[in-house]
Amino acid sequence: MRKSLSSLAVLGLGLTMAGLGTAAPAAASPVAESHAGFVAKSSASASAAAADSDASRAFFQAVLKSVAEKRAANPSATAAVTVVYDASRAPTFSAQIARSTQIWNSSVSNVKLQSGSASAADFSYREGNDSRGSYASTDGHGSGYIFLDYRQNQQYDSTRVTAHETGHVLGLPDHYSGPCSELMSGGGPGPSCTNAIPNATERSRVNRLWANGFAAAMDKALEKSAR
Repeated sequence: MRKSLSSLAVLGLGLTMAGLGTAAPAAASPVAESHAGFVAKSSASASAAAADSDASRAFFQAVLKSVAEKRAANPSATAAVTVVYDASRAPTFSAQIARSTQIWNSSVSNVKLQSGSASAADFSYREGNDSRGSYASTDGHGSGYIFLDYRQNQQYDSTRVTAHETGHVLGLPDHYSGPCSELMSGGGPGPSCTNAIPNATERSRVNRLWANGFAAAMDKALEKSAR
């Protein structure tokens, strides 16, 4: 991610979200579902890494769009940013989701996670079996969810898996080559890594994204609602 804080575009996240005043890329039709997984794709290549980065960016944009639209409808809301999630479709992982929420809410100050109903949620958690393992997914149309795979959550520390995927919601990309102390290194350090706490750099990045990137998106959303 870029260090400049002037806008989402400068941050490398781009405002390509429908409804926030910029058009989707021409190549986005039809839109393929994007996935950012806990472990690197089997074809560990530059193109695979780029695909993971794009998926992370798409998820962040989808969540940002959802939050911005709600706040545009209620301009008198407090300055604090709250992202609402629905965990009703992942009951097996309720404890891990609650712990992940606690970890992130105690780690960053410019955005907070909050459990809510499906109708009010900006993203959701789901569970099941998938050969791709756990991942954050978006269809490019503002629909995002975190999928928690049963088998992978038995192999790796489940709270780390959940907190890692939630990091994508908040704007962080995968960095599989990082050390265990880096939450977004995901499954890179191996199953023995149980750290579920974002490091100082990751915490700082999330705070910067939601302090400045959200403000830029919010300006566009409010400008559109005023027309």
